[in-house]
Amino acid sequence: MLGSHEILIRLILASFFGGLIGLERERKDWAAGLRTHMMVSVGACLTMIVSSFGFADILGTEHVVLDPSRVAAQVVSGIGFIGAGTILFMKDGAVRGLTTAAGLWTVAAIGLATGGGLYFAACSTTIIALIILWALQPLERFYAQRFKHKILRITTTPQFSNDGFFQEILNNPSLKMHSFTLDRADDELVFQIKLESPAHERLNELIQLLKNNPEVKEIIWAQ
Repeated sequence: MLGSHEILIRLILASFFGGLIGLERERKDWAAGLRTHMMVSVGACLTMIVSSFGFADILGTEHVVLDPSRVAAQVVSGIGFIGAGTILFMKDGAVRGLTTAAGLWTVAAIGLATGGGLYFAACSTTIIALIILWALQPLERFYAQRFKHKILRITTTPQFSNDGFFQEILNNPSLKMHSFTLDRADDELVFQIKLESPAHERLNELIQLLKNNPEVKEIIWAQ
């Protein structure tokens, strides 16, 4: 059985490792921040300690067969409930919170490693996780901005008719359309065009023509 000092060291280390990752999430004002990550890590650490040493007094008893590792194994599946709560599905089809959910899952694994006395593995994983979450952000932004879909949203009256505009978008090889949606209401039409390529001069000219159309109520160009 572990001594009190060793148990305390493992719990404190687990909270420290979880707190480091939680701080990175906290600065972005995510729902799962510093305290959540610390609690997940400490809880996983305690579960591992209980799983490894909590049944030591009855192991080896006649007619008693146990697999203590099964207790710690439930953390891996159980953390999914918390992670699912951080994932948001937006109206435009975007999904947010996946990185935070993955971070919570990683923090739980760090807590398990700390509770099992694998300090080097827990510390190394914490450092690698921080590099992934923080140091790689500039690279991620660069590629995300380069390949991010551009959305053109046009709100018009029900009488709107400008086939030339949409034919130009459909037939122009430099404008790679990802999707096209049309929402119809009583007093307006909403066209949403998602493009894979950035805006260029021809598209800007088409948008300028739409601005002069009296049947166009609103144009939103999200780059």
